[in-house]
Amino acid sequence: MEEFRNLICGVWVEGTEFAPNINPSNTNEIIGNYARSNASGVDQAVAAAEEALPAWSGASPQVRHDVLEAAGAAIVSRKEELGALLSREEGCSVSGGEVVDGPGYYQRPATFSGATNDMRVSREEIFGPCASVIKATDYNEALSLANDTEFGLSAGICTTSLKHASHFRRNVQAGMVMVNVPTAGVDCHVPFGGRKGSSYGPREQGSYAREFYTTVKTSYVAP
Repeated sequence: MEEFRNLICGVWVEGTEFAPNINPSNTNEIIGNYARSNASGVDQAVAAAEEALPAWSGASPQVRHDVLEAAGAAIVSRKEELGALLSREEGCSVSGGEVVDGPGYYQRPATFSGATNDMRVSREEIFGPCASVIKATDYNEALSLANDTEFGLSAGICTTSLKHASHFRRNVQAGMVMVNVPTAGVDCHVPFGGRKGSSYGPREQGSYAREFYTTVKTSYVAP
């Protein structure tokens, strides 16, 4: 049976004992024996983290981006392999997965579909004046990337397509949407100014805000 040690500061470290890791979906399968550490091992891991903290805290946004980008790319490049390993360890199923080895055992490549974006410096309100550019293959992927964040203050699109502009306005998960205009220089406190993590408590005035901030106009257009 293969034995797995603890990785501390780039070094594989022995534990005080080994414990079996059993596949919850197939309890007859032992994935391997994994090292268990005592207090000394924990202290060693904490010391390694404290030693690495100053360099990471003082790193520029570009350095952090490069590290996280490489990590995300590595995860996605091995998503089939890692998905299968994760399912064996956790015994979880994923909608759309394929049964591989008995009931309840699924590959989990879908788990890593958003890994690249999660690893990228593409989140609002974290590094201040920092811009991140992510290349998308088409409009649908661009919209997915824009919505794949826990924040939703403002979003914008530059396009000559009325179809894409209209779809983006309706489907982007942000409190303010700009079409062919800058996203800066707006009042972030206007009604419904944020979604998800960018909001604060209940919406201003609740459902009454729609009427309060809406001006009705009737238009007649000849064909």
